[in-house]
Amino acid sequence: MGARFEELAWRETPIGLISLRRRRDPALQAEVYEVKLDDEFLMSSLFPVAEIELARLGLAPLADTELDVVVGGLGLGYTARTALADDRVRSLHVIEAIEDVIDWHRRGLLPFAAGLADDPRTRLVRADFFAAVDGDGFDPDRPARRFHAVLLDIDHSPRHVLHPRNAAFYTPAGLRRLAGHLHPGGVFALWSDDPPDPTFGQALAEVFATARAHVVPFANPLTGGESANTVYVARRAD
Repeated sequence: MGARFEELAWRETPIGLISLRRRRDPALQAEVYEVKLDDEFLMSSLFPVAEIELARLGLAPLADTELDVVVGGLGLGYTARTALADDRVRSLHVIEAIEDVIDWHRRGLLPFAAGLADDPRTRLVRADFFAAVDGDGFDPDRPARRFHAVLLDIDHSPRHVLHPRNAAFYTPAGLRRLAGHLHPGGVFALWSDDPPDPTFGQALAEVFATARAHVVPFANPLTGGESANTVYVARRAD
């Protein structure tokens, strides 16, 4: 790429101006893809470790060989792509509220997510994840369909949400509604940018049979040190 910086796509949405940009980092000798909402960075291809681990940790407790999986929030595609790499996954519903994000993948703007949109197991659903939890679920053709796993990466954390209305999801009442969309023994996994939150952990424990917060460390090339995210994994009773 000749230019140091390129804005690949942008659009005004109900939650702000969302944009996808690509830049060349000369220190790392790498192309970096970043998503911004207004002036706030949402995600970067420099830090994919926890998004990848969200899928791996979320699917690891499941013994089933034909898994129906939901990913809430498409973003740069790391979680969805990792889920598809698991041969047990027979269907993947990706719930994304912003049509432009879906379009980035259909247009092939993200080379590291190649094949995601074209995989016959994938269905990209333009919908509000939280409204789907409160409504008929994640499959527009089969209301009330249950899934083996729901992997969620939308808000920064249970305390730092992108919209105030999302906060109700992270309460015991909201988590019970989510659990109703899972098969017995099904898994809910959540990415968070914050350290483990005891209050949210208690909410998970009220609803699910087991719940654990995994701290996922990763090298941070911007600081030269190490950073960490949290992946919560909770499982319904069999």
